[in-house]
Amino acid sequence: MKVGHVGINVINMEESKEFYLKLFGFDILFEETLEDKRYMFLGKDGEIIVTLWEQANKNFSTSTAGLHHLAFIVDSVDELKAFEKKLEEHKITKIYNGIVTHCEGASSGGVFFLDPNGVRLEVCIAEGIEECNPSNHDHSSCGFF
Repeated sequence: MKVGHVGINVINMEESKEFYLKLFGFDILFEETLEDKRYMFLGKDGEIIVTLWEQANKNFSTSTAGLHHLAFIVDSVDELKAFEKKLEEHKITKIYNGIVTHCEGASSGGVFFLDPNGVRLEVCIAEGIEECNPSNHDHSSCGFF
């Protein structure tokens, strides 16, 4: 079993669409407006990865039950570093200072940031980043807010 796709409630469809398209290079696989409701399926190679639903009226809350964060895995350290550079080019603020390990002594980790709706995102790698610093927390960088 694997995750099919992740649906995200958004405040502003145009802003969210631009963010996910430019940063992740997704394609619009389907979009529809039903009266005052808009939604869209984003993905690659015909596979849905993220769906956006324009129905939120405030930013993501870290104090309510639900999604904690969404992580995307890349295959190489070079790919991870290239993604970090893309964040910098688009002036997207990172949660931590650069690429961090998941916890002290780990060789897995990534870069953490927020989407326009405050949803915590991570682009990570399973191993190979021993040179990067931990997040300076006493818990996992994926962990508590």
